Amino acid sequence: MKPTYLSAQKELHQSIRAWFNRPAGLRLMQLEQRLLIDLHAGLFGYYLVQIQGFGHSLACYDGLPVQYCLQLSLHDETDSTTMLYACSEMLPLATASIDVVVLPHTLDFSLDPHRVLKEVERVLIPEGRVIILGFNPISLWGLGRLFLQHRGGTPWTGHFLSYRRVNDWLSVLGFDIESSNVCAFAPPVSNETWAKHLDWLDARGKSLAPGLNGVYALRAVKRVSTVRPIRMRTQRLRAFGPSAATET
Repeated sequence: MKPTYLSAQKELHQSIRAWFNRPAGLRLMQLEQRLLIDLHAGLFGYYLVQIQGFGHSLACYDGLPVQYCLQLSLHDETDSTTMLYACSEMLPLATASIDVVVLPHTLDFSLDPHRVLKEVERVLIPEGRVIILGFNPISLWGLGRLFLQHRGGTPWTGHFLSYRRVNDWLSVLGFDIESSNVCAFAPPVSNETWAKHLDWLDARGKSLAPGLNGVYALRAVKRVSTVRPIRMRTQRLRAFGPSAATET
């Protein structure tokens, strides 16, 4: 990767982390942590890797039967003993070596989100799991992006990939969706007073405005099919010579 790319990505990731430490970002992170806890059920293995945490701590995985939890990032986000420094499009991990990969808005802010998923497919073991958090473009959050993207602020510069598009990419790569959930129905406001008045919308959003969630979370499993070659039964094949051709 070129130095200019790395410096630009580091600057972007730092601005995302700064946004998640502001009131609107902190409220969203609380909602997302609940989704992650629900998607953790039944996970186990030796290695769990979270790629670009953007403020999400590895502490939420403490109760999982996973031996090692690591975080991959372009800059220091947590304790150095659990940190790998690399970009998400080129994972410094062996093929088929990881049990669980978590992508908290990683695809939203990646230079090449499809390449990230291809790398995730490569490093996951057969039947390994990937958990993805993403912004829904068809929501009040997506509407805010339409008006604020030109300003270049975070998180409005993200891709905001639709659930259907991510699902299609996963399907092509051989993944099956196991479960999904949604949150963040209220618009992203920074004013604390307005935010408190809108808490009811997050609590009742699934029944009042299904499909207009600001964030979706999904969990997919990597399926590996075994291809069995079909042997030709040569004794049943007929050979045609020149005499078989007739003129009309």
